[in-house]
Amino acid sequence: MSNAPASPLENAPAEIKLAVDLICLLEDNAIDPHTVLLALDIVRRDFEKKLQPQSA
Repeated sequence: MSNAPASPLENAPAEIKLAVDLICLLEDNAIDPHTVLLALDIVRRDFEKKLQPQSA
């Protein structure tokens, strides 16, 4: 058994964990920050559309 203290991230909300994972992925792959922000705008729009009610 480990006596290491739990990481604060262990108890963090899912969105924080996802954000940290995405930041690590983007930084590990040395993605240009400008490109990241443009891509995140596209991702946001896509997911916002998924939240809108579907018309019949």
